[in-house]
Amino acid sequence: MNKQRGAEGVDNPAGHRRGSGVGHVYEALRNDIIELVLPPGSPIDEVQLAQRFAMSRTPIREALVRLAAEGLITTLPNRATIVANIDFLSLPQFFDALTLMYRVTTRLAALHHRDDDIERIGALQETFTRAVEARDALAMIATNRDFHLEIARAGRNRYYTELFTQLLDEGRRILRLYYSSFRDVLPREYVDEHAAMIAAIVARDVERADALASAHAAQIVRHIQAAITAEGRANAGIAL
Repeated sequence: MNKQRGAEGVDNPAGHRRGSGVGHVYEALRNDIIELVLPPGSPIDEVQLAQRFAMSRTPIREALVRLAAEGLITTLPNRATIVANIDFLSLPQFFDALTLMYRVTTRLAALHHRDDDIERIGALQETFTRAVEARDALAMIATNRDFHLEIARAGRNRYYTELFTQLLDEGRRILRLYYSSFRDVLPREYVDEHAAMIAAIVARDVERADALASAHAAQIVRHIQAAITAEGRANAGIAL
């Protein structure tokens, strides 16, 4: 029986089109890495992945390129590919940068937002709220990222937006520990923090927006630090 050929001309036994195949592999591996099903340091083997997903190695490689660009996997000098380690020693610097980006992007959104920005931010807040109600940690992580990046875009400084994107992407596994500290039942007060930030942005109250963003970042950092204990690392399968 002939193998099916996708519209983009790539043979694979499952009949996936390259685009959909790449997306499927990327999402599955990304979720496994963020959920720590694939812990830091785990080897990534293209042959095994091709067998797992019943695809040729071409879409596997393309998915791995995307994951590498997001800092979730890395290639060692011996050319072995592994799940990227979490640099716990650099977390204080990461937290400082993350907190600064929360503050500056929210301040700028209060100064420069337009009506359509508020519509998009509000829609993402609704999506985030539904994810919280469903106790869907992966959806919470994804929509929280999109929510804060939409605020950054409303501030209209692409350099801050690009830096914030990098920090939020790099911090997804750390944020997973944050939600785990609540057993994925995020208290309503933390959802309300988003709503208060939106209200300050709408009111163009720059100082209140700054204060709320700072407090929001501080409680996230506090809970993550509490989660990263010897017991917490052991439960998550993370070793320093």
